[in-house]
Amino acid sequence: MLHDPDPRWFPLINEFARDTPWLHPVMIGYAEYAIVVFAALLLAGWWIARRSGDLNVLAAAVWAPLGALVAVAINQPIVSAINGPRPYAVLPDILVLVQRGSDPSFPSDYAVLAGAIAAGLWLVSDRLGAVALLAAAMMAFAGVYIGADYPHDVLAGLAVGNAVGVIGLWATRPILVRLLRRAEQIRLLRRALTVHDTAELASR
Repeated sequence: MLHDPDPRWFPLINEFARDTPWLHPVMIGYAEYAIVVFAALLLAGWWIARRSGDLNVLAAAVWAPLGALVAVAINQPIVSAINGPRPYAVLPDILVLVQRGSDPSFPSDYAVLAGAIAAGLWLVSDRLGAVALLAAAMMAFAGVYIGADYPHDVLAGLAVGNAVGVIGLWATRPILVRLLRRAEQIRLLRRALTVHDTAELASR
């Protein structure tokens, strides 16, 4: 069983949650529906990449959602092997603002997803990546605030997600660029991939 390596932080955050009942709906809502925020960020990344006309940037925009799915898939055997308990499974007196479950929490799947998307979008645009990183950090904090995760659960999740996002794009970028170059030759896909005209495409 994995124990909290720094037991000071979770009680501090949980006590903060007790002292801020007015913040509970915000944190619960964000923890449950932050995926909508990340979906909007992915769409923004696609729009930025499409306007850039750069296939490398477009490849990063394509990889961002794919990398998130790959990261979560990679995380499943890690979670099962480590089998880290959730805080409420070992700390009976804490404040819990989420429905209790029996699944393990290290590394946090939600943090893995958020970290991978943030890494992918950073490679599309550093400004958009900064916004995504802030959204990921907020999601990680929300998971601890509501009592679902330890701080080390979400920090490890963000690290796994970021690693998969960066390394995955490095490994797949040449393939994605080739596929995108071929897709540009298909009239039905061209408008979805770029705002540049046909003459410019032909010159690339």
